[in-house]
Amino acid sequence: MTSTKALLSFIRDIYQNKGPIPLHAPQFDVTEKARLMDCIDSTFVSSVGPFVDQFEKDMASYCQSSRAVATVNGTAALQAALHLAGVGRNDIVITQALTFVATCNALHFLGATAAFVDVSPISLGLCPDALQLFLTSQCGKNTKGDTVLLNTGQRIGAVVPMHTFGHPVQLDEIVAICSEWQLPLVEDAAESLGSFYRGRHTGTFGRFGALSFNGNKIITTGGGGMVLCQNSADGAHCKHVTTTAKVAHPYRFFHDEVAFNFRMPNLNAALGCAQLEKLPAYLANKRALAAQYQAFLQGSDYQFVCEPEYASSNYWLNAVICADEQQQQLLLKQSNDSGIMTRPVWELMHHLPMFKDCPRGNLGHSEWLAKRLVNLPSSVTPEVPA
Repeated sequence: MTSTKALLSFIRDIYQNKGPIPLHAPQFDVTEKARLMDCIDSTFVSSVGPFVDQFEKDMASYCQSSRAVATVNGTAALQAALHLAGVGRNDIVITQALTFVATCNALHFLGATAAFVDVSPISLGLCPDALQLFLTSQCGKNTKGDTVLLNTGQRIGAVVPMHTFGHPVQLDEIVAICSEWQLPLVEDAAESLGSFYRGRHTGTFGRFGALSFNGNKIITTGGGGMVLCQNSADGAHCKHVTTTAKVAHPYRFFHDEVAFNFRMPNLNAALGCAQLEKLPAYLANKRALAAQYQAFLQGSDYQFVCEPEYASSNYWLNAVICADEQQQQLLLKQSNDSGIMTRPVWELMHHLPMFKDCPRGNLGHSEWLAKRLVNLPSSVTPEVPA
């Protein structure tokens, strides 16, 4: 049986560090410094510059997406994606309660309301069975043919699964349900850069997907996000609407629709270009780390969260499921007291004051996980150079 003390000792041995061990720290070297100095020397440090174009092009190529549009952060990417998918005021957006608050903030900024369904024990992301149950029990069609919430008449504007900790949701089933109910699918892929569902990158199954490059993600631009667009027309419109809808002209300032100023600065994109070159090495390192955790915890009271059988996950954050809430709290306290950063899953969205009255289905599995799950340190380990 693996004790908490043994687990913490194992983590220190992995990171070869007697001081504080963060949950997920970025990795930088001379490559990033050189790209940033090139950007500074060019004087193009704001939202126009060659690094933005290059980062978008490289990301679209890596993800095999028709177009990738850089934004100032992942929340902005998701908000823009939902707006382009047609989500508006008084709409309902179906998502999961077990997610980071940015998922709900993005739709709330558009005047929409979240509806929460449970997550799957297979992926820890949106459960297709729970989604179908919510639609059949609480939704129907109005006279216009729109899918609506029966008790309020509000239109269901989109379905937003989030790939929790980088583990892809059951996309075949979710895509089929969205098709059956004629609902736009927008993937919150903030955590899943480098994760693949049956060989295809996450964020490319819906009409739009949203990535994040926050400082704690697998690669970072400091702050930043990306909208993955599945057709060129959507991609062109996304670029237009995230850059204040300014019509190109040598000197006039003419804007043809209400839009966002969500542009990623060239400085951030320079950092992203350097980081993206290292993504394959980071993925190999993090998958090796996950295998080490899994082997060490085999037969213990801690159940390691493995990738679904249909997926290749980036293992952005490694996680264990404790035997009960008491063991969870013990692990959290002892690890953090000893300078090893661990975290529970985010507070469930329907527990937060601003989302407590949102419609929802049964959230039994989400509640169960919230009392047992702990994220372990998941930074790239010293064995693979940054």
